[in-house]
Amino acid sequence: MSPSIVAAKNTSPLRSLGGGDIMAMHRRTQQRRERVIEGGLFIAALTSVAATVTIIAVLLSESIGFFKTVPLTNFFTDTLWTPLFADPHYGILPLLAGTLVTSGVGLLVAIPLGTVSAIYLSEFASSRVREVIKPTLELLGAVPTVVYGYFALLVVTPGLQQIWSDLPGFNMLGPGIVIGIMIMPFVISLSEDAMRAVPMVLREGSYAIGATRLQTAWRVVVPAATSGIVAAYVLGVSRAVGETMVVAIAAGQNTNLSWNPLEPAATITAYIVQVALGDLPHGSIGYQSIFAAGLVLAMLTFTCNILGHLLRKRFREVY
Repeated sequence: MSPSIVAAKNTSPLRSLGGGDIMAMHRRTQQRRERVIEGGLFIAALTSVAATVTIIAVLLSESIGFFKTVPLTNFFTDTLWTPLFADPHYGILPLLAGTLVTSGVGLLVAIPLGTVSAIYLSEFASSRVREVIKPTLELLGAVPTVVYGYFALLVVTPGLQQIWSDLPGFNMLGPGIVIGIMIMPFVISLSEDAMRAVPMVLREGSYAIGATRLQTAWRVVVPAATSGIVAAYVLGVSRAVGETMVVAIAAGQNTNLSWNPLEPAATITAYIVQVALGDLPHGSIGYQSIFAAGLVLAMLTFTCNILGHLLRKRFREVY
């Protein structure tokens, strides 16, 4: 090898750096990569917050004109909601009652069945059975909601009419049951994941003192996973309250103030769909009413999320 080549090798940039310098360069490169990743994550989080703030801002800006015409006392106390009639009334109670009744029926279906199914999948089902049942249940979440709506109207309601012969074709019970079926996969999946995350040492300690599998599941695993189970319930509540197509198709458009699920009624989301498909001019009081109704729906959802957060925090502290 010629002396010039040897001299070139000895004077290369990498050979001129010591081991400490190379490590420092590597750390600086890693720090730059981490800052880029942190910046991307921050932008993603900021986008979510910005979208939420924008939605609330739009609802508030459009609702201000509505509440300049309709006092808040009438909005929350009037028992009639007829903004498109010749003699308009703007009481949100009928729509709110329809939303709460259909959501309540759905939760009465989804929470007990979903919790029991999650306990079975987590504590009793074999791995092969779990691998078949859980993906199958999660596929229910991929079914379009309009299909659920027609299922409620054409299958569930006629079946209920075999029990209640005077049940009208449009009612709140059928859509409520279908909403429960629709949100059940969310409850099952999240609850089962929370139960599976419970440390095995807790189960083994329960078995060591003579508890059965059912006693262990109900008295040890479920309390330890309460935080995740409550999160599943909150997600189910938000999903039920915001459901649109099922109630729009199968519950009817009658703004009836009733807490009886056997009667027809309109929900907040169904009314928004009804008006949004019409020809009301922008800026009219009827058009602004959908933003006022949407604001109530958003506040209801946020309230449920805040309560769920407080419950999760409390159960974390207890368990």
